[in-house]
Amino acid sequence: MSAIHWTVEKGWAAPGARLVSDVSLPALVLHRSAVEHNIRWMQAFVEASGAQLAPHGKTSMTPALFQLQLEAGAWGMTLATAVQTRAAYAHGARRVLLANQLVGAANMALIAELLADPDFEFHCMVDHADNVAALGQFFAERGLRLNVMIEYGVVGGRCGCRSPDQVLALAEAIAAHPALALTGIEGYEGVIHGAQAEGDIRAFARSMVDLALVLQARGAFALERPIVTASGSAWYDLIAEAFDARAARGDFLAVLRPGSYVVHDHGIYQDAQCAVLARRGDLDDALRPALEVWAHVQSLPEPGLAVVALGKRDVAFDAGLPRPLKRYRAEVEPPLGDDVSACRVTALMDQHAFMSVPEGCELSIGDIISFGTSHPCLTFDKWRMACWVDDEFRVLEAFPTFF
Repeated sequence: MSAIHWTVEKGWAAPGARLVSDVSLPALVLHRSAVEHNIRWMQAFVEASGAQLAPHGKTSMTPALFQLQLEAGAWGMTLATAVQTRAAYAHGARRVLLANQLVGAANMALIAELLADPDFEFHCMVDHADNVAALGQFFAERGLRLNVMIEYGVVGGRCGCRSPDQVLALAEAIAAHPALALTGIEGYEGVIHGAQAEGDIRAFARSMVDLALVLQARGAFALERPIVTASGSAWYDLIAEAFDARAARGDFLAVLRPGSYVVHDHGIYQDAQCAVLARRGDLDDALRPALEVWAHVQSLPEPGLAVVALGKRDVAFDAGLPRPLKRYRAEVEPPLGDDVSACRVTALMDQHAFMSVPEGCELSIGDIISFGTSHPCLTFDKWRMACWVDDEFRVLEAFPTFF
């Protein structure tokens, strides 16, 4: 962490501030011990799988977390847009997978500026000949060579070529543009759902590697060891197993791209992690929820109802409402916290959470409630600063986000 020092606006959350009394709430809270555990856990898992890790930075867009991931051994960072790529580059990332198509002259120009740095390595996705032609012309005119990877998708899914024939035809289109270098094949399994999802995901990963082998035999790749990459934050174990089984470790560079693992959650990714552990009995420990949003009880208007100063502006609600975890009081030292998981958020407005309070749970105005969330991506992007705290809930630093 010594390479980056984040300055803090006076009066918000200076280092040493007590979260329960010195920080203006609501606040986004990142627990250092859990984050560091998660980073070590995933890095070890990926390395044991014979792969490399390029965490998806769009989850947090918090460069301080990027740096922790890179220092722990991540091969590079994954990002979703040219603007995100520029932000990551500005804070030290020098190898980026853009898990998306690079479309539009303004976005191409942002990447062209970064490619002026010979130490910057960049790969983006293509799935259509029109995009290939546009990229080939743009970068040729600037005397640059752009690394591209063919995106392979599924029918009814998101982006990506829908058949092996489309992949092979696109490889030929790329070869016709000297300003483009085909460096690998990419896919995203998170769009595969249904009762047979596990088997379908394994088959999808196998077919990706089979296509990579065909392309390699045809001499289509510009790299001696082409990249094969997939994996979101739910099915990374299946992708790792399929890649390791199908791709000789010396022939391809397998890259996994989970992002949400860095802070995990109390919802959809907690459920997904339980499924991973059920499939893989050899795994030790588990990822730990590291992100919370803290807010004050501001009103107790009726028996059994508390209104908390937390709303849609502060926390994700697309994959479930926030979950009350513990109650803290500013005057209690050390802040141990009381379990309030029996409370339940029933509705959110812009700046208010309606929380049912069961009998026997006594709350007071000014009490602080810590909330767990589901789908951390959409909580992060509501904040411009996050409190990086130790196990005593003292602020170590304030981490800015760059959305």
